[in-house]
Amino acid sequence: MTMRTDDLIRQLSTGLVPVRRVAPPWRTALLWLALATLLVGGAVALHGFRHDIAQRVMLMEEQVNLAAALLTGIAAAFAAFQLALPDRSPRWALLPLPFAALWLSGLGWGCLRDLAQQGWPALSTSFGCMRFIIGFGVPLTAAMLWMARHAAPIRPGPVAALGGLAAAAIASVGLSLIHHLDAAAMVLIWHGGSIALVTAASWLFGARALRAAGP
Repeated sequence: MTMRTDDLIRQLSTGLVPVRRVAPPWRTALLWLALATLLVGGAVALHGFRHDIAQRVMLMEEQVNLAAALLTGIAAAFAAFQLALPDRSPRWALLPLPFAALWLSGLGWGCLRDLAQQGWPALSTSFGCMRFIIGFGVPLTAAMLWMARHAAPIRPGPVAALGGLAAAAIASVGLSLIHHLDAAAMVLIWHGGSIALVTAASWLFGARALRAAGP
């Protein structure tokens, strides 16, 4: 017995659930950045600006470092949501690298300058910096993983790592507004180290979290 085409189509379409379209990457990136700005900005408002903020923001070096860290976070967020789609090039993962290189080179130049002027600076601990960046980086990374959970079967590792980089870099910018470290080497160790820690943890555990959340 031959089935009519209309009956076949009707049988195949019975019980199908409409699929929600994924929002454009720029829209989800802006939404996540708004959330990050709200959370980190709230912490800055709660703690207040550091006492020398007016003098520091007038320095070109400080402006470049803050702008580079902020652009690293923005570019990483945008790249993460781009990579969450199957038809996007994996080269999107390279987007935040120039800004991260600019930020690290600025800190490196500051380290060399401090070394030339003062000798090797006496390094001290700053676990408060680490707690701030990790404390905001982890929940913001989790929020991005939830928003990009459709990436679970595609590129979970790179998406999670970029999410961690974006969250930690923006948290670092907020921290720079409320807490000043005397030496560039200290900023490199505690800010850069905390960002690397959040990014590495996101790479290692974020992919598993994405798969658990599912699309």
